Amino acid sequence: METALTKTSEKRQVIFLAILLLLWEAGSDAISYSMPEETENGYLVANLAQDLGLRVGELTTRGARIHHNGNKELLQLDAERGNLLLKEKPDREALCGATEPCVLHFQIILENPVQFFQTDLQFTDINDHSPEFPDTEMLLKIQEIAQPGTVFPLKAAQDPDIGSNAVQNYTVSPNLHFHVVTLSHTDGRKYPELVLDRALDREEQPELTLILTALDGGAPPKSGTTTVRIEVVDINDNAPQFLQSLYAVEVPENSPLDALVVTVSARDLDAGIHGNVAYSLFQGGGGPQPFVIDEITGEIRLKGALDFEATSYYTMEIVATDSGGLSGKCTVAIQVLDVNDNAPKLTISSLTSSIPENALEAVVAVFSVSDPDSGDNGRMVCSIQNELPFLLKPTFKNFYTLVTERPLDRESNAEYNITITVSDLGTPRLTTQHTITVQVSDINDNAPAFTQTSYTLFVHENNSPALHIGTISATDSDSGSNGLIIYSLLPPHDQQLGLASLISINSDNGQLFALRALDYEALQAFEFHVGATDRGSPALSSKALVRVVVLDDNDNAPFVLYPLQNASAPCTELLPRAAEPGYLVTKVVAVDRDSGQNAWLSFQLLKATEPGLFSVWAHNGEVRTTRLLSERDAPKHRLLLLVKDNGEPPRSASVMLQVLVVDAFSQPYLPLPEVALNPTQEEDMLTLYLVIALASVSSLFLLSVLLFVGVKLCKKAREASLADCSIPEGHFPSHLVDVSGAGTLSQSYHYEVCLTEDSGTSDFKFMNPIIPTSLLQDS
Repeated sequence: METALTKTSEKRQVIFLAILLLLWEAGSDAISYSMPEETENGYLVANLAQDLGLRVGELTTRGARIHHNGNKELLQLDAERGNLLLKEKPDREALCGATEPCVLHFQIILENPVQFFQTDLQFTDINDHSPEFPDTEMLLKIQEIAQPGTVFPLKAAQDPDIGSNAVQNYTVSPNLHFHVVTLSHTDGRKYPELVLDRALDREEQPELTLILTALDGGAPPKSGTTTVRIEVVDINDNAPQFLQSLYAVEVPENSPLDALVVTVSARDLDAGIHGNVAYSLFQGGGGPQPFVIDEITGEIRLKGALDFEATSYYTMEIVATDSGGLSGKCTVAIQVLDVNDNAPKLTISSLTSSIPENALEAVVAVFSVSDPDSGDNGRMVCSIQNELPFLLKPTFKNFYTLVTERPLDRESNAEYNITITVSDLGTPRLTTQHTITVQVSDINDNAPAFTQTSYTLFVHENNSPALHIGTISATDSDSGSNGLIIYSLLPPHDQQLGLASLISINSDNGQLFALRALDYEALQAFEFHVGATDRGSPALSSKALVRVVVLDDNDNAPFVLYPLQNASAPCTELLPRAAEPGYLVTKVVAVDRDSGQNAWLSFQLLKATEPGLFSVWAHNGEVRTTRLLSERDAPKHRLLLLVKDNGEPPRSASVMLQVLVVDAFSQPYLPLPEVALNPTQEEDMLTLYLVIALASVSSLFLLSVLLFVGVKLCKKAREASLADCSIPEGHFPSHLVDVSGAGTLSQSYHYEVCLTEDSGTSDFKFMNPIIPTSLLQDS
């Protein structure tokens, strides 16, 4: 019990506000209506909209409803016309019994905004019931010595109607001995008493039969009858008398059955058989009584359960009768004491199951609480859990409104289970709990968030079109359409990039595709932004940076810069016959557009006219001699070199070199024309050419006499053959090593060489050097 009290003190108490509301209600005027009972259903009680000062149709827009507060639902509301109609025929006696006035209380609730109106409906009584005696026959035993004027009580007729429609008068059939008088109880109920007008004579008439009639005050009046049978007995001159005329007791409503309520006692001064008293329950007001009396002892005990909420007060008349028929009467008033036997009741009038997460002071539920107990047993305290973002607000009498205390956050808590606890202040306290579930509906308050602020994607060049190169991903903590994400490419800052022709994105899953083959040599990397936009309203978005790095593939073969391979005439390198081993003949220069190891070049000598005479350095392409030249070595050599990169698979290019062995750099030479011969024939022709050259030189010295004529003839021949002569585009390298191998020559010699198309394999012409003679002499 102490724990419950401690927890209750920590909750949000609203007792003080509830008391203020009760006081306010007591001072406020309610809208009252009145109508007779038994009115047919569909009866127009009133135009509620007009009485409330509202426009036609406003009851509908404001969600008007009737709260009957536990009463029978007799009314219905036509919200469109504002009319209050009778739902079924009312019976005042069934609704209120003997209570007067018969008033039903109900409330008119307007939900938007919340507003309450107290309304009372009073039912007026109509004469729809006839008086009815509890017994069809009453027996009176009257001693013959009874004196005129003696009064004999009779049982009263019951009439559920009230006021003037209840029993108003009693009459008795015409006779010579009795008349009836009509008297009233303190509560206004009429009861009859029979008055003796003339002394009885048992010998003359031992028994009389009278008809007692009860009349109500209706128009027309209704009546009920019973037979009063009177037996005239011998003399008994003392009637029993009770010690108290009124017994007032209090009984708790939870008293067990057969519990002793009170003991009544009466005395009779007569002796013998006429002094014996028998007790009986003469009449109880207001219907059947849950009590029984012992006729000998006068003990009144409980035979039925008591319910303070149904009936809080009972009155009974007890009669003590002696054997001679004389009787005495007393009244027993029983007050039923209330105990806390009813737990509070909670009734939901309006409930909203879903609340937007940004709503402030949104109405979640409207409910009322009730407890039929009285006093502290009926006072109630209403509360919810302290940690929830909701508030309970008392609004009208025992009505409460459950509202949000602050904006909610669906992402942190999408559902709340709210337990409403209602406790009364009785001893012991009784508690009722009701749990409602509130869903928090989503609004678009979270922008999509990428899993990374930036992405780096790698793709090999020469990819296939529409290749999936990677996926970006974003998440949105919102739900529904607010959490659905659309991916898109954002316009790049560099408009020349042509992003739309390079990349596309799947708007649903963020997959990126390369639209066309990429070329590392043209574009090594590029950047762009990708946006993620949700489908909320308004839509929220974010962006992330994507960097695409193009990886190099070995798609370019080495390109030879020197010696140039596509010249119209091959370039011939000069090699002094006296060159030392390691003499630098030439250097092959090549490049590769690829990068990394795909551009690492190596050089290899595939084929040579004289194997073992030349070698090539694998890393720099330098062609050097490996030994001294001998007389047996051919004067002209052809070398086939291979330039290969380090890619996978490797790519290569071949280089053809022409090397001419000369005695000295001052010796002019004439490259021989290329003839499509096999290798064996080519070596023989070189030897033949050298022999012819040596013979020609000797002949020049021997034929010096004919020099003048020869010069003339040669000049004319040159003029005739210049039109068909092709001059090599390239120059001889300037980095040749001298005969001694001590370094390169100090001068570069350039010769103009011309071969005629019909020179065959045995004839060539030796031309003068292009460099002036003075320069040659200086060197």
